[in-house]
Amino acid sequence: MKNPNTPSAGRRQFIRNTTAAVGGLVILPRYVLGGKGYTAPSDKVNIGIVGAGGQGQSNVRNLLQLDDVQITSVTDPGRYWDLNRFYYKSIAGREPVSEMIEDHYRKKGRNKEVRQYKRFSEMMDRDKDIDAILCATPDHTHSFITIAALKAGLHVFCEKPMAHNIWETRMVRKVVKETGLATQMGNVGHSRDGMRSLVEYLQDGAIGTVREIHAWVPAGRWNPGITGLPQNTSPLPYDFDWEEWLGPAPFRPYNDLFAPVTWRDFWIYGCGALGDFGCHDMDAPFWAFDLSSPSEVQIYPSGQSNSEIAPYGEAGTYHFPERKGQAALKLHWYSGGLKPDWNPHLPPDYKFGGRSAMYVGDKGVIITDGGDRFPQIFPESLRQSYQPPVERIPRSKGHHRDWVDAIKNGGQSSANLDYGSRLTELALLGVMSLRLNGARIHWDAKNMKAKGLPEAESIVREPSSEDWDISKIM
Repeated sequence: MKNPNTPSAGRRQFIRNTTAAVGGLVILPRYVLGGKGYTAPSDKVNIGIVGAGGQGQSNVRNLLQLDDVQITSVTDPGRYWDLNRFYYKSIAGREPVSEMIEDHYRKKGRNKEVRQYKRFSEMMDRDKDIDAILCATPDHTHSFITIAALKAGLHVFCEKPMAHNIWETRMVRKVVKETGLATQMGNVGHSRDGMRSLVEYLQDGAIGTVREIHAWVPAGRWNPGITGLPQNTSPLPYDFDWEEWLGPAPFRPYNDLFAPVTWRDFWIYGCGALGDFGCHDMDAPFWAFDLSSPSEVQIYPSGQSNSEIAPYGEAGTYHFPERKGQAALKLHWYSGGLKPDWNPHLPPDYKFGGRSAMYVGDKGVIITDGGDRFPQIFPESLRQSYQPPVERIPRSKGHHRDWVDAIKNGGQSSANLDYGSRLTELALLGVMSLRLNGARIHWDAKNMKAKGLPEAESIVREPSSEDWDISKIM
């Protein structure tokens, strides 16, 4: 098994090419030929998929509904992923997902062969006809892939969280602003009517001044019994490129607890439940109240955890100071089955859902079951008397549709990666507190420092293997 700390010739060449792209494009997308916003005469946007696990497969299904999109290639280090024991209930991987795409096109009367790659660098070197990529890889590879693609002139859709550490969020934001390309994060609730109605209600003062928000998800650790990184080795799956999967992480032997899906349990690859759901369930308050950096964050782990593994659950608070037009605000986060206390504005027999949010105002509360569903106002008397505001936030035609329209029209989608990088940074501040066993974080946003916590430095900006070093392609 090769140690990825020794860069392959192909990877070294890829880094050199991408570095050179600062002065000139490596891949020449078709839109460049006619200026920003140009699309081919066929009016189709060519997209390469990077990451063909469960979430990649789900994104592909959404893209296949768009007649002006053509998926040209699928990249994944795994040929097959059996996801039947997870909520995806499917077989994924580069070959099954490619076959799914080809079958879809055959039914449309088009015999289109999808190119397959194990490595992102191979796709970038060989695919000269793509306009954009969709990245649905494990968290620890998101930012490198996103930045390399943007530097090569490609539009990018990246799953959430779009980075694994805060320094990476800043680097992505920088490149997004430099390139002006159409970007999107995979926080799909942002494009649903329920969240947009909620933002309008909150900004309209439906429940008065909001000083407290509670958001909770049922997600826990996939492997409850683990106590750290596994030390034993498992046989590699058939035709699986473990070196590519590891990406920027240090080399270690493969173990089947790492992939698929369960990599989220390990801080070196994933960001636990908060990293998984924070960009979904903190999106509405971030949007409605235009939240900036919190003055203090403290999230406690619930259940056994350490510097290697995420906890089973968590609970804690983000503190946002008072500013002009906005009262001081506390945003409480819970996972693993933990929930807030009952509120007096609710009916006596009210039971919280497994995944919900509660906004507490001085007139009443709003509950959104499921994370991004339509707002429910309590008490009943306030609900009956309240006149909902006129819709002022444009309704979305679909999360993937918005991104493709931005590609074609030369604009930006609502959930672009400038917005997404700031939302991801918020989630990762909580992850940092968890990784430091519930440490109180006083965040100096300007200097990217947790005040008085030198041990946070290696979490703010994590070390990377030589051939996945973002600084080399900036």
